[in-house]
Amino acid sequence: MTQNSVLSALSAAGVSVWLDDLSRDRLISGNLQRLIDTRSVVGVTTNPSIFQHAISHSDAYTQQLAALAASGADADSAIRTIVTDDVRTACDVLRPQWAASDGVDGRVSIEVDPRLAYDTEATVNQALELWKIVDRPNLFIKIPATRAGLSAITGTVGQGISVNVTLIFSAERHRQVMDAYLTGLEAAHQAGRDLSEIHSVASLFVSRVDTEVDQRLEAIGTDTATALRGQAAIANARLAYAAYQEVFEGGTRYAALSNVGGRVQRPLWASTGVKNPAYPDTQYVTELVAPHTVSTIPEHTLESLADHGVIVGDAITGTVEQARTVLDEVGAAGVDLADVFAVLERDGVARFADSWHQLLDAYSTSAKTVEGAAGRGAPDR
Repeated sequence: MTQNSVLSALSAAGVSVWLDDLSRDRLISGNLQRLIDTRSVVGVTTNPSIFQHAISHSDAYTQQLAALAASGADADSAIRTIVTDDVRTACDVLRPQWAASDGVDGRVSIEVDPRLAYDTEATVNQALELWKIVDRPNLFIKIPATRAGLSAITGTVGQGISVNVTLIFSAERHRQVMDAYLTGLEAAHQAGRDLSEIHSVASLFVSRVDTEVDQRLEAIGTDTATALRGQAAIANARLAYAAYQEVFEGGTRYAALSNVGGRVQRPLWASTGVKNPAYPDTQYVTELVAPHTVSTIPEHTLESLADHGVIVGDAITGTVEQARTVLDEVGAAGVDLADVFAVLERDGVARFADSWHQLLDAYSTSAKTVEGAAGRGAPDR
């Protein structure tokens, strides 16, 4: 099979292409392998919403759900088993990409229970548990970038576990995430761990920023405000990349860790699917091309890129002042960006928690069905 030229150009420009989806159907059908072979995919990200959709829209899980229900497994342990089984299999599929990239790519991410987003200790404990259950070196544990999550990032990295930090919405929080990662590396080094085996990405959500900001700009309604629609997300991400360069390409703190094997924490662009049909359907990928980045891409956007995407090289370096101007103008128009980021973080955690609850409810319903069928089939006494 041959790789698509557009996705190959994206990879050549320094962007790792990761699929923002996982399901058992993809694994069984060979779809994931096809995307690796033809769309330059070298990683996979998951979240509770992705698994909720996968499990509720596929018969591939029916047999395992029934077996778990028949065994008396509670909802939390059953869903954990199903999810970790899929992630483990995907890790095995991507193992060659992990080996070929010295551990940088070939990664599969699994998220801690989103209900723990505000509990540091419980997050670290579950990160350790998931790391042991999946038992694959190319795993990423996803931890949300809440304030409690920052300490959990440090604690998890300090244990030698690779982390994908999720639900980052602002460049300011991104800086706090990088600091938490470096503190974790320092703790790992003091504990005698091999820093070269610890990897991390910082996932900055993109399209959701425009969705929230655009809504507020439209509510303001002035010509100046409406003219700014569709610009905030890309500007915000570009400032986050500039912060990455400052910390990892010019910072003395990281330089000291690099000398003992420490790896950079790459920026990852999440939520790259375009929500507003008025915008180009590939803009959150093509406008955020830069070396040492990751773009997590839903399959429909991946196919749009393959069909008509245009990659012209680094689209971020040299744009910092322009990006700052955009966000300054958005603020001057009346949008409270600090509130935007707080709302997005809160809503992001709530969405994932809601999806997790739906997963648990679906399993509980399945378990009751199995119990009912067993009862009907039981002999008369």
